[in-house]
Amino acid sequence: MADLRELYQEVIFDHYKRPRNFHRLSGADCFAEGHNPLCGDRITVYLKTNDGVIEDVSFEGSGCAISTASASLMTEVLKGRTLADVEQLFAEFHAMVTDDADTGSHPDLGKLEVLSGVREFPARVKCATLAWHTLNAALHQQASVTTE
Repeated sequence: MADLRELYQEVIFDHYKRPRNFHRLSGADCFAEGHNPLCGDRITVYLKTNDGVIEDVSFEGSGCAISTASASLMTEVLKGRTLADVEQLFAEFHAMVTDDADTGSHPDLGKLEVLSGVREFPARVKCATLAWHTLNAALHQQASVTTE
């Protein structure tokens, strides 16, 4: 178990130091800004959709290792997914990081499972979910979201 935790920490640190899809997306058809006042994290998520499919996604902002890694990992798994798939992923990810009774595997989440340990640190859950709530706001044409 310690080896797995160490591997998860390495993946999170890698995505924090070298976030994927970290740029303003030109041609984005929707975006939203998110803010976590407890930690000071700020993020903007950009989406380019076509016929109900996410063609491209990116983010910008500043934040702690957890929020940056979560946004980076999120952008990697969303490309090519339908909006219905994204809604399901959001629900599954949120349950994984917030539900204390959740101990199962989440094969649909793939590498996002590296963030499952944040549920042990309630103050960090908002960091891990900020990108996801911001994504959800963008999908529903809301300009911004603040986690409290």
